[in-house]
Amino acid sequence: MNVGIMLTNGSKRKSLARTYSVSYKDQYEPIGKHTEKGIDFCEKYCHFIKERCQIELEYAQKLKRLVKNYQPKKKEEDELQFSVVKGFLQSINELFDLAGQHEVIAENLQTSIYKECRALIEEIKIERKKCLNEGAKQQKQLQSSISQLENAKKIYEKAFKEAERAQEGYKRADADMNLARAEVEKSKHFAMAKSQQCEESKNEYASQLQKTNEHQHQHYGVLMPQIFQQLQDMDEKRITQQSDFIKRSAEVERSVIPIINTCLDGIVKASESINSQEDSRIVIERHKSGFQHPGDIAFDDLSNGNDNQVNANTVQRTPTDNRSTKGGTWAAGKGTKRGKLFGLFSSSKGDPNKEDFSNLPPNQQKKKLNQKIDNFKQLIAKDTAERDGMVKMRDVYVQNPALGDPSSLDKQLEENAQKLDSLKQEMQKYETYLATAEGKFTPPTAQRTNNRTGRNSLSSEDSSSITRSASDISCSTQGTPSIKHNNQIKEGGDASPVPATDRKSRADSFDDSFDDLDDADYLPVIGKAKALYSFEANSDGAISMMEGEDLDIVEQDQGDGWTRARKHDGSEGFIPTSYVQYC
Repeated sequence: MNVGIMLTNGSKRKSLARTYSVSYKDQYEPIGKHTEKGIDFCEKYCHFIKERCQIELEYAQKLKRLVKNYQPKKKEEDELQFSVVKGFLQSINELFDLAGQHEVIAENLQTSIYKECRALIEEIKIERKKCLNEGAKQQKQLQSSISQLENAKKIYEKAFKEAERAQEGYKRADADMNLARAEVEKSKHFAMAKSQQCEESKNEYASQLQKTNEHQHQHYGVLMPQIFQQLQDMDEKRITQQSDFIKRSAEVERSVIPIINTCLDGIVKASESINSQEDSRIVIERHKSGFQHPGDIAFDDLSNGNDNQVNANTVQRTPTDNRSTKGGTWAAGKGTKRGKLFGLFSSSKGDPNKEDFSNLPPNQQKKKLNQKIDNFKQLIAKDTAERDGMVKMRDVYVQNPALGDPSSLDKQLEENAQKLDSLKQEMQKYETYLATAEGKFTPPTAQRTNNRTGRNSLSSEDSSSITRSASDISCSTQGTPSIKHNNQIKEGGDASPVPATDRKSRADSFDDSFDDLDDADYLPVIGKAKALYSFEANSDGAISMMEGEDLDIVEQDQGDGWTRARKHDGSEGFIPTSYVQYC
């Protein structure tokens, strides 16, 4: 009976222990899965930071590329004078700086958050693996202890049944009067041996049960709670770190907000610097032609028989060109389309072959010439400073030959002198253009008069050459009045500039030689020309002409922009070469 009671109590304990173990084991797996999901979520956040860095970098690069594409080209430098263009350039420059702040955001997110997040993930993975391995080890030890308990119980149950059968056999033998006493004693010793064996199995089972219970209490009460506490601390650490990452990502962006606000303030300031009235003034100043208003058109009285004639004395056209006005501004030749943002105002582009800018209106021509002269002055000042430096260096070499050879600078000084002479001649040429445009240049009548004896007539070859060249040119009016420096009438002609000393000698000898002009023989006619524009002579030696008037050319342009012509009334003098067209 006692053995049966113990067996029954032992079965109940085993049943309770196995239920608790299974229940706990069911909770152990979800906890492991939860920590795994936590690591996956941390990796997901890490990928989010990485993709955001890429987006910030791409956005910054595209903004910078956009700013670069809308920077003004070299041919659009003239439009930088307008305040609206300056304001726009300032705004996109601020936008360029703003794009740089997005690069800062990407860099800070990459270095301070993404790398730390990756390190945290690796650390958590290692710690989780360690905890799970320890938990699996404890689970295995507990299962081994339970298996030993079950084996001890099976042995005890088998011994108990054998003891019961031996005890029943002994009772039957003792009650049987036919059996010998020796058989009864044998049955008794067998029953006692089985009872002893059953008692030993019982004690072994009880001992194993006690060990298993102690192991189970240690497992669930101490070992596994420690493992789960480590997993909990690990998971809380991950959550805390992710919270810190989110907060720091906001701080990274907040740190550049003051600079971004400064860029935005710069854009607003650039917009406030735009002045529409100033831009209009620049447009007016740039495109102001300086032409005089045309005179009144005379009434053509058909009753007087002048059906096909117009009074040329009353109708004079102001020299103009064939350029049409587009949008209130001059547009040279064919209108060109500009796809860029800076084509706000059309610009008059002159013929690049006309170095005196005679294709431009008078005011614009003077501005261009003044700009050219200023450029030459700057170049001359620069080369002069270089020459002074080389001269001082040569003096130092002369005083102290150990420092260098003075003759080594001779070639450089010679090249510098040639360059200076060339620049001065070019500047003098443009000063002549400017004086002509301002009406201050005197036609070179005296010099040519003095030289009439040497070239009283052109050779037949030159005459035929100029006639052929003139015949190739149509009589259509193209271009505005200009004083050409180079001889563009006769192909292959001498295009050398007129030296300043030559001009001075002409002016000095003019008064002495012009009185003999009437007594000299007439120059032979070398060509015909037609006046493209009216010209009013305002200096000695020049003659006036009307638009459309036919003229005889008696002396070609010598490179100074003046041609000698004779009118039908016999008057002779100099006229601007660019005002006539050879026929």
